[in-house]
Amino acid sequence: MATTHGPERTRKAPRLHMPTAFHGVNGTAEPAAPLGTATRIALAATRIVVGWTFLWAFLDKVFGLGYATPDGKGWIDGGSPTKGFLSGAEGPFEGIYHDLAGTPFANWAFMLGLLGIGVAMILGIGMRIAGVSGALLYVLMWTVALPPANNPITDDHILGALIVTVLALIGAGNYFGLGNWWRQTALVKRLPWLT
Repeated sequence: MATTHGPERTRKAPRLHMPTAFHGVNGTAEPAAPLGTATRIALAATRIVVGWTFLWAFLDKVFGLGYATPDGKGWIDGGSPTKGFLSGAEGPFEGIYHDLAGTPFANWAFMLGLLGIGVAMILGIGMRIAGVSGALLYVLMWTVALPPANNPITDDHILGALIVTVLALIGAGNYFGLGNWWRQTALVKRLPWLT
């Protein structure tokens, strides 16, 4: 018969913490879970590559660099960044998108979104806004052609929406980015939703 000396101790499961960029229910920042160097590098690389994807789309559509936007058809040449894509809309929302195609509202909203999301992701600042805006933009682009051509439900737009969401939630701007500095600025201290 085994005897115990003193009160029996139970082992608690380790507590998972969100990075400091995520504010808990009570509005206070929770301590960051330690991440290895390889994980931090992978998060930073993913954030920068996603940001560059948005920024490149902006530059190509503004200047007509000959990739997705033909040379001489850039926004500065009088081309429309949304007309071609939205004019080809199919599915349940095609009427809405056909009406929006090439309008100043659609062009400006799309281009400012590409620029803002791209810069924020590359620098690692404003990750909450970039994550929400990026996910929204991806989902809207997904709805332009429903159902997707290669899968009955999802495509790379949904994957992109999930990636930008995870990058924002995990505070990827803190890793090899300006996220920690950004959070300490007077503007963000006054308006914490800008983190």
